[in-house]
Amino acid sequence: MSDTPARLLTLLSLLQTGREHTGPELAGRLGVSERTVRRDVGRLRDLGYPVDATIGAVGGYRLAAGTAMPPLLLEDDEAVAIAIGLHAAAGGAVTGVAETSVRALAKLEQVLPDRLRRRVAALQEATDPLYGLLTAGGTAPTTDPAVLGVLAAACRRRERLRFRYAGRDGAPGRRHTEPYRLVSADRRWYLVAYDLDRADWRTFRADRVREPLATGARSAERALPADDAAAYVAESVTGHRARHRAVVVLHTSAEDAARHVPPGSGVLEPLSADRCRLLTGGDALDWLALRLALLNVEFEVHEPPELIVYLRKLGGRMVAAAGGHHP
Repeated sequence: MSDTPARLLTLLSLLQTGREHTGPELAGRLGVSERTVRRDVGRLRDLGYPVDATIGAVGGYRLAAGTAMPPLLLEDDEAVAIAIGLHAAAGGAVTGVAETSVRALAKLEQVLPDRLRRRVAALQEATDPLYGLLTAGGTAPTTDPAVLGVLAAACRRRERLRFRYAGRDGAPGRRHTEPYRLVSADRRWYLVAYDLDRADWRTFRADRVREPLATGARSAERALPADDAAAYVAESVTGHRARHRAVVVLHTSAEDAARHVPPGSGVLEPLSADRCRLLTGGDALDWLALRLALLNVEFEVHEPPELIVYLRKLGGRMVAAAGGHHP
């Protein structure tokens, strides 16, 4: 590779992967001598990139953390992912960084190529955020950015979509749908769509969607059985359209409540520094009441009325069982 600027950019892209690369490895990737690699590393250092070098039989080069933020080289999917993340943070998904996120997003979008700017815009316009969803936590499932792009485009164009979908048992099946909206929640993506084969609305995990194919046929105008797509996902994921939907105020912060409320059992909404709202549900009042009683957090039930009545009766029985003595 004889073009020095292009070679430097390629070298920088290799070093930004985070792992250590040996001199012979870099020389082979760039098609130059090890001496040229050493000279190019020196050029990067002169430009402010902190490239560390180790000596010995297994020595090599790696990009270290520096004192200033040098320019970054991003792959297309990386740039789109960062832009979407900044959009979410700018909208208030991350406390205290909204203004900073707006500035960073403006800088990024200014240098994005048109093809990437269109991808970001399509995904953003087709997505509703859902904050506070209590999922299983841990490592978020990986969603193919190309799949997200197809889903977003189908939502925007109101175009029917076919895809393979891996259900909870892992067995793939074919789905024929009318995509409505995408919902982002807790590092996960959900597609809200009308399932034509089942004649009903469904929520699909985007990381389980395979081989999406737009059919070209227009989707019908249908009324979503919820206030919006985010509300539908919250109901579908946490309560499976439960018979009893509960609104509960917890006397603690949303961050602390997330440590007490079981994953998959509700949506938390911050109210103040020491109050938050839990939206949850269940098909049986006794199990719903028991889940709340075991939270180890002071709480107030606002809805439904039948749960309030049940808790009063349950509390009376518990006091009677303890001999009528209050702590």
